[in-house]
Amino acid sequence: MNWDPFQRAALAELGLVLYRGPGAAPALPPAGIGEAVAPAAAGIPSDAMLARLARAARVAPEALCDHADILAAAAGLRGNAAAKRALWPRLRALRRGQP
Repeated sequence: MNWDPFQRAALAELGLVLYRGPGAAPALPPAGIGEAVAPAAAGIPSDAMLARLARAARVAPEALCDHADILAAAAGLRGNAAAKRALWPRLRALRRGQP
């Protein structure tokens, strides 16, 4: 099938590689596909992660910065279901106003 340039760009944005047929040079995947996600620098969660945790605890993000245990646990949350489950009781305690 022949794709026009707009369709090729749309497929590349979706992360799809076009079939080139036998004997053709393989298509390269779009930039960013297959690259590893960089861990949080120095164990500090990103601003977006900090905002999500603060919203879950119903506190201001600045108030969440006073809790080093939560910040340390937040750095290892990506892809770690056990760490996420362990963090929830601490966030619920913050909702109730307990330090």
